[in-house]
Amino acid sequence: MAMTPAEMVAEARGRIQNLTVEQTAAELERGEALLVDLREPEELAQHGLIPGATVARREVVERWADPASPEHRPEFGPERRIIFHCAGGGRSALAADALQQMGHTNVAHLEGGIAAWKAAGRPVEEMKGAERFER
Repeated sequence: MAMTPAEMVAEARGRIQNLTVEQTAAELERGEALLVDLREPEELAQHGLIPGATVARREVVERWADPASPEHRPEFGPERRIIFHCAGGGRSALAADALQQMGHTNVAHLEGGIAAWKAAGRPVEEMKGAERFER
């Protein structure tokens, strides 16, 4: 039976570690995690970027995390702590779930995304265009 995107996200959230803003901030403050922002350039320009985040299009994550891929990036190694986030938590849940299915054991996502981060009064850097946008 076909699933809706909302159902896919709900199932993914049931299989992954869902972090609060406070948990995410604590890991970042301790330097324990790579934070990956999956939003589009327009979203980054409009809502800013969590300081220190790596920006990646959602469709490159699996290639960057696959050691056999010519696009593999060492910072996306299978043992690395990676926390994904997006606008509200859908794309990040799917990305964390995908990496977990690839054998990564230390991935999570920020529940509520940048919206929750900003609502909690956490810092955000202004983005001017897509100068830090990865392809």
